[in-house]
Amino acid sequence: MKSGTMLAMILAGGRGTRLENLTQNIAKPAVYYGGKYRIVDFPLSNCANSGVDVVGVLTQYESVLLNSYCAGGHKWGIDAKDSGVFILPPRETSAGFGLYRGTADAITQNIDFIDQYDPEYVLILSGDHIYKMDYDKMLDVHRENNADVTIAVLEVPMKEASRFGIMNTDNNDRIIEFQEKPKEPKSNLASMGIYIFNWDLLKKELIYDKNCEDSEHDFGKNVIPKLLNEDRRLYAYRFKGYWKDVGTISSLWEANMDLLGDKPALNLHDNEWKIYTEEITTAPQYMGSDAVIQNCYINQGCVIDGEVRNSVLYTNVEVKQGACVMDSVLMPGCKVGKNSKVTRAIVAPGIVIEDNCVVGDADSKDIVLVSKRVRGEK
Repeated sequence: MKSGTMLAMILAGGRGTRLENLTQNIAKPAVYYGGKYRIVDFPLSNCANSGVDVVGVLTQYESVLLNSYCAGGHKWGIDAKDSGVFILPPRETSAGFGLYRGTADAITQNIDFIDQYDPEYVLILSGDHIYKMDYDKMLDVHRENNADVTIAVLEVPMKEASRFGIMNTDNNDRIIEFQEKPKEPKSNLASMGIYIFNWDLLKKELIYDKNCEDSEHDFGKNVIPKLLNEDRRLYAYRFKGYWKDVGTISSLWEANMDLLGDKPALNLHDNEWKIYTEEITTAPQYMGSDAVIQNCYINQGCVIDGEVRNSVLYTNVEVKQGACVMDSVLMPGCKVGKNSKVTRAIVAPGIVIEDNCVVGDADSKDIVLVSKRVRGEK
């Protein structure tokens, strides 16, 4: 993809309140995933692999860590001349200072940034989804359809369709109707929150939306419905791969479990479409003589002297002798004490579970989030 053809803007300012204490001090896109990654690594790696070499990351909530993590773009190889990853928080202007009021408003406040690169197309992404996608193929479809807007969609079970924005299309995948979380959906084509806009049209629509007092300044609620009402050329791009919105503790746990097994739902060992991240210098893994490990992701710096099955262990995790970890996700720096048992849990970074503790329940439908030290009996 030639530089200047398409520029990406990643919406990464969300609070992620349903992730509870995991997002108490960091933004949702900065949450750990998959043993060594952060969620934001996925859209950024997709951009790098797709040849999109100018990326704006729009941050807002608890943005300090995310800003420093994304700055520069060297982790993803987006740091050559005339390219880069640019952090775009809300800023004070001559008109005053205001937070981003919605997804569309976040782009509106950065029109001047986009205009510097004069792109033909603008790719709008969410910063908090797990998936692999070639955006260049989506752009090819956008051009073939002579579209004004192309929206990536995923087929979901009809019983879940009411949770999503649903696109209804004709036989050529031209979008004829959009339903925001309908009670009785007409199709199962769910919007993934991934859009390609012709920049000249989008810029015009954003300026119009900015001056609408009754607008929520949102793509799904305002901009896209308006374009449909004007009979603009909106098309669906059908995505067939893995995609996960890790918006809850259970969905984050499920996404980690999806990495396990002989044929994982999401393959992170694919050298043809690598997911790039920060490389951490730490000690090698160590598996003790009594260690039992089955169907796990075990990352650098882990010291395992106990039993670990069907679990994902991030960097520098310790599992002491006699401990048992089952169906769980242990984030960086966790320690599980002697003879403790952890089942169906996510353990937050740096948490210590002392000796002789029991966390979680194999028979429970719920996933336990452990975000405070668990003390054993004295």
